[in-house]
Amino acid sequence: MELSDRKQKLLELLGMVAISYIVSARSVPHGLTPPITTKLTELFPRFGFEDKFVDFYGGKNVQKVNNGSAVNLVLDKSSGSGFSSKDTFYHGFFSAAIKLPSGFSAGVVVAFYMSNNQVFTKSHDEIDFELLGHEKQKEWVLQTNIYANGSVSTGREEKFYLWFDPTEEFHQYSILFLVDNIPVREVIHSEAMAAYPSKPMSLYSTIWDGSDWATHGGNKPINYNYAPFVASFKGFELEGSVSNQTQPNTRLNPVDGQQFAKLSQDQQSGMGWVRNKFMFYSYCNDTKRFNVMPPECDERR
Repeated sequence: MELSDRKQKLLELLGMVAISYIVSARSVPHGLTPPITTKLTELFPRFGFEDKFVDFYGGKNVQKVNNGSAVNLVLDKSSGSGFSSKDTFYHGFFSAAIKLPSGFSAGVVVAFYMSNNQVFTKSHDEIDFELLGHEKQKEWVLQTNIYANGSVSTGREEKFYLWFDPTEEFHQYSILFLVDNIPVREVIHSEAMAAYPSKPMSLYSTIWDGSDWATHGGNKPINYNYAPFVASFKGFELEGSVSNQTQPNTRLNPVDGQQFAKLSQDQQSGMGWVRNKFMFYSYCNDTKRFNVMPPECDERR
């Protein structure tokens, strides 16, 4: 099979834009033991922040540490902050070790996501991992979402309680969404989805004030007495089809192979474990929002 054919097949099977979180070893608050799954994050090299990223916004609130190999994103009364990748990608595998703010964080949103909204301002695609802050003694919420052509109405959300302490380091994925190498959501490319994502995207991460919606529908806004809120990032992995390189990419597709085309048995088991125990919302079960369910929901059943 030619390289172009392999890339197309990969996109058809998974629409793979993988963004990953990895949890460091420690006890988990619910006492359950997460399943052991294939560690895709061990397949690729890791880079420092300044190797692959630039500041997106926030000025002084983007704080490089460890000689530019890592970065802290800060949210305070003056501003949130964010960074973006130097390259844009058609598809690939993207990962970072992330540590979320500790303590009271209601209203705080930490996002790690793919988007092309800086280029296609009215018709952009986006694949989100959003982590929504919490009150004391409550879990952070993980929200996964995809939407197309700049329309929020096309959003396809699922929400989970985190099953580990996110103030330690962990890593994250999309359109196969994984946390700690455990799949939490698989979006299989189908005719119902058409060509998605259809345009190259950049990788972003941001921290910002989501007081009007993030925690209990906006009933728990940010309390800046607990600021600054700091999210830390290091151990970046970015492997994929780069769209803006000056020379043609002649090497083999880095996310080619069976492990990227189909979930293994242990990955399927791990995804079932997470979804059965921690998922509390899926758009495919939201009959108030949809009189007729989106066609991909039927294809998933």
